[in-house]
Amino acid sequence: MPAPLPPPNFDAAAAYPQVSQVRAALAARDWPALHALVDGQDPHGRTFLVGEAGETPDIEEFLRGVLAQRPDDRLAGTLLGAYLIRAGWRIRSSYRAQHVSREQFAQFHAHLRRAEQVLIDVTARYPDDPAAWTQRITNARGLQLGQAEARRRYDQLAKHHPHHLPAQASLLQQFCPKWSGTWERAHGFARECADAAPPGAPNAVLVVEAHLEQALDHDDLGKISAHLRSPHVHREIHEAAQRSVWHPGFRNGWGWVWVRSIFAMAFCLMEEYPAAAQQFAAMGPLGDEAMFGYLDGDSTKQFQRFRDKAYAKGGQS
Repeated sequence: MPAPLPPPNFDAAAAYPQVSQVRAALAARDWPALHALVDGQDPHGRTFLVGEAGETPDIEEFLRGVLAQRPDDRLAGTLLGAYLIRAGWRIRSSYRAQHVSREQFAQFHAHLRRAEQVLIDVTARYPDDPAAWTQRITNARGLQLGQAEARRRYDQLAKHHPHHLPAQASLLQQFCPKWSGTWERAHGFARECADAAPPGAPNAVLVVEAHLEQALDHDDLGKISAHLRSPHVHREIHEAAQRSVWHPGFRNGWGWVWVRSIFAMAFCLMEEYPAAAQQFAAMGPLGDEAMFGYLDGDSTKQFQRFRDKAYAKGGQS
């Protein structure tokens, strides 16, 4: 028997070296180095690094100090907003609303309101900033500002960055029923993004994510698989793959591990193991928690289970 594979490496720094550099700059409180790193990326990279930096603990005082000295610094404001949003979400937890206490909600909303004050100023000064608008789309969801306001924020961003996947992924969550949306709206938006993006772009992954969100509403694994294998869903997932991960123009750019993880999970649940194995093999030792934790809360365990099954039944290419 082959030796068991090691657990997947979910650390973003393993796939994107700039993440380690951002962490080091924050640890050293080296603002010029941090600025140079983030500003040197394309829009997706800028938003990605802002999100990763926002996960860093105990940086609020540092960021407020930078912002006090440079009130028009877009990165300082965006990073502070990202930090406050993530701190708030950790307090709220990932549980459904009925399992979150009143005190948790109060602290959660207090953090988001503070983030909103900072981010409003950034987007007023810099209406083309993709990272700031992406944070505001996520904030709209947390503050329960409604579908129309979330879409308005996305449309403001899309004027400048029409295929910005991080913002699209955030808005897709807003359109799901768990955030007072509908499946019709969620699937419609996912298809809208996929159809508009250039061939080979990663955006078609949203079609798959929307179908996974709906399928995973079922508690029974058999029902989840049956939903994904229904003719129209099967067709849409394959079309999404043809436009993205199966397209010769697809590149492992920002967010690529998440994109391949979503496809790998969907193909496993559809029992299309060779296709799933292809995506796992493309990731090598890497992985993304993606939606694997939806099944029992243990993302690492589920990722390993799916990967092992894909390799056993579909081969390792």
